[in-house]
Amino acid sequence: MIERIDGHCHYWALRRGDYGWLTPDAAHLAPIHRDFGAAEMRPLAQAAGIARRILVQAAPTEAETLFLLDQGHSDSAVAGVVGWVDLSSPKSVQSLQQLAKNPLFKGVRPMLQDLDDIDWIATRPDAGAVAALQRLGLRFDALVLPQHLQVLRRFVEKHPDLPVVIDHAAKPAFAAPADDSRHAMWKFGMAELSGHPHLCCKLSGLLTELPADRRATPKAAAQALRPTVDSLLTWFGPDRLIWGSDWPVLTLAAPFAFWDEVTARLLDHFGQSQRAAILGGTAARFYGIDGGRA
Repeated sequence: MIERIDGHCHYWALRRGDYGWLTPDAAHLAPIHRDFGAAEMRPLAQAAGIARRILVQAAPTEAETLFLLDQGHSDSAVAGVVGWVDLSSPKSVQSLQQLAKNPLFKGVRPMLQDLDDIDWIATRPDAGAVAALQRLGLRFDALVLPQHLQVLRRFVEKHPDLPVVIDHAAKPAFAAPADDSRHAMWKFGMAELSGHPHLCCKLSGLLTELPADRRATPKAAAQALRPTVDSLLTWFGPDRLIWGSDWPVLTLAAPFAFWDEVTARLLDHFGQSQRAAILGGTAARFYGIDGGRA
């Protein structure tokens, strides 16, 4: 029996007021412009046989991190929280030390894809903050796009002892024309980054990048995604791939159960141990769910 872990999902409450990207005037986000939390996630996860989950930040504030940690205390299925701290601030070390007192706090995620400075991760973080991440046994989630991969490589090479995971497989540009430069950026950058053994990759967020006409059914979506997933498996192997739902952002493309069926189709030719790693084992090890932070 595979113990499944959702390595990437979100809870949010709009009344908190710090979700700058989730605004009522963004028509394409209208379906998710409301609160999401444990009450809705619980039956979806149970139907898929998913026992535990990692909550990931959706606002660039420490207040939201505290909100997620509170959610974790009331939802026993939450095995960890990836929060936000301004790593460029002199106060970041103190913030990390305080947050790390909570065993649910597993790491941080700067919202790199939303920053104007594409070189931010290589130039702006305070050296003391990165050292504190390592000292405290924390992880780094990299929310990046293909154009960030070379910069991320510089960061990864500079900090070989810091566990890093690439969120949403760096969002391949599925909807772009064949001659779009992002395809080559993604393929070269991901292959190069996979050579760093302390780096993992999340098998998540792919459906929302896929054009609607290529995800009409789970079979069609699996066929469209298979070349990408096969490349990720070749580069990273199952022991460095983490499955995640990216719920509720996922629902902009398809229901939770749809992505679960697509996943089953994508992994149907793998053995039990390989599926177990991707669907839970890698997440448990990377985030130190059963064995603390180190």
